Amino acid sequence: MNSDNDLQIAGDILEVPHLLQPPREHPATVAEFVGLARAIAADRSQWAHLVRYDATTRWYHRLRTGPGYEVWLLSWVPGQGSGLHDHGRSSGVLTVLEGALTERTERGTRALASGAQRVFAPGYVHEVVNDTLEPAVTLHVYYPGLTEMPMLPQSRLRSAGETSTSPHCEAPSEPRPVTA
Repeated sequence: MNSDNDLQIAGDILEVPHLLQPPREHPATVAEFVGLARAIAADRSQWAHLVRYDATTRWYHRLRTGPGYEVWLLSWVPGQGSGLHDHGRSSGVLTVLEGALTERTERGTRALASGAQRVFAPGYVHEVVNDTLEPAVTLHVYYPGLTEMPMLPQSRLRSAGETSTSPHCEAPSEPRPVTA
C-alpha cells in the first residue's frame, strides 16, 4: 500500500496559516472556505447571541448562505452526537467555536478542542460526539449546501477497532439540517 498522499507530501494547510487566503464575500476554494470559517469564528458578535442548548437534540441555526454554500451553527450538550455519517456530495469545514468534541473515523479517534478545524471532501465518514461534561458550539460550512447525510452502521467503526459511546445517534429528519 502506497502511503504517499497529498497531505503527507504537502502537509496540512490548516497548520500553515500564512498559506490561507483572506476570506472573500463568496468563497470558491477550500482555503477560502477555511478563511470564511475562521473569520466567523473570530467575530463572536456574529454567532454567540444566537447559541441555544437543547437537552433532547442537537440545536442548529443556519447562519449564512451564499452561492452554493451554507454556514450552520450547532450546539452540543454533553452526550450528544451526530451518529456515523457522511455528507453526500458536499465538502465541508467543521470548526469548534467553544468546548471540545471527539471525532471518530475508520482511521481512529481525534480530540477537537476549541479552535480546531476539520476539512472534508465528499464521502468522508465520521461521527462527532460531545463526550465531555461541558457544552460545545461548532460552525459548519458546506459546499454545495448539504442536502443529504447518509447514516451508516456503527459496525463500520467497530470493525476498525473503534467503539461508539454516543447515546444520541439519531438521523436528522426534515426539515432539520443534516449537519455535522
